[in-house]
Amino acid sequence: MRVAPKDTKEPKDAPKDAAADAGPAEPAPEKAAKKEKAGGAKAKDAKEPKEGGKSKAKAGPPAKAPKFVSTNPNFRYIVRVANSDLDGTRPTALALTTVPGVGLRIAETACHLAHVDPGERIGELPEPTVEGIESTLSSLSAKVPGWMVNHRTEPLLGSTIHYVGVDLDTRRRDDVNQMRMIRSYRGVRHERGQKVRGQRTRSNGRTGMAAGVLKKTAKEAAAAAAKEESGGAGKPAAAAAAPAKPAAGAAKKE
Repeated sequence: MRVAPKDTKEPKDAPKDAAADAGPAEPAPEKAAKKEKAGGAKAKDAKEPKEGGKSKAKAGPPAKAPKFVSTNPNFRYIVRVANSDLDGTRPTALALTTVPGVGLRIAETACHLAHVDPGERIGELPEPTVEGIESTLSSLSAKVPGWMVNHRTEPLLGSTIHYVGVDLDTRRRDDVNQMRMIRSYRGVRHERGQKVRGQRTRSNGRTGMAAGVLKKTAKEAAAAAAKEESGGAGKPAAAAAAPAKPAAGAAKKE
């Protein structure tokens, strides 16, 4: 057998080695550039949390809105309507809702009837205009439909009235006292402090001792009572058995 000379493989391997040496030499700068970019991105990411931490440390509670200061020399910061003090810096419609018995719908209606802009600050209004709004509230039952009034059927006066301010609290108290006097269902419920309008009372509206709170104490008391009963029942049996022993001994002696 003939053996191939070793020199024949050298010319074939030589170009492969040269190509291998030439190949990886070209993307080397690209890899370096990618590394630089990656290093720069990491550096930015590392700096960002520090900046964020500084911003969080600096960030405090939100600044309060500056208090309204009017340039009008006749501006009133407190307006008196129906025995109630209203904030003069609020819009007229929203300020009127502070009066008992006046909701947003009634307030807007009263403003329209008095020819007042509901969005204008009530402190900017002159005193005659505020008095006109108050008179409109007092005579509201004659100017609005019956479903907007809080007392549609007044048994004493026989008319429809819309109570506002202190009069509303007084009239409500009188209604409750009248129901108690005639011993109606609602009056009895008011007297007992229970719910009046048919709400459930199993889980809500508990006025007496809360259920379940003394459960552990009740169990301990029941266990102690059971022990006392068992101990009291065992003592007479032992006392009855005690005198039998000497009697048996005496019989033996005889």
